[in-house]
Amino acid sequence: RAGSEHDEEFHGEGYQEGYAEGSHVGVVEGRRYGSLHGAKIGSEIGSYLGFALTWQCLLQNCTDEKNSKKIRALDSLIGLIQKFPYEDPTYDKLQEDLEKIRGKFKQVCRIKLLF
Repeated sequence: RAGSEHDEEFHGEGYQEGYAEGSHVGVVEGRRYGSLHGAKIGSEIGSYLGFALTWQCLLQNCTDEKNSKKIRALDSLIGLIQKFPYEDPTYDKLQEDLEKIRGKFKQVCRIKLLF
């Protein structure tokens, strides 16, 4: 009987140590994945913003009707990007808003931006 209690004690200690180590590894891996994923999203959105701001600048003096649609589409994309909550990783509509930005970018790309 005494051996059984001793085995249970070791089992309990081993479980606690394993749980603590697993938790630590999980946190480290989670942070690493989150940083990598966040960097990819930031880079993607940054490229969309750079594209939109560049074209907005190029079209700013073109006020004819043909270009006003282009400018409105660019303004809409820039607005979506500026509202995106970069600092809140727990934002529950992050994926939904990211898809809206991607869709708006594709829409802007379909518009012939060249003069």
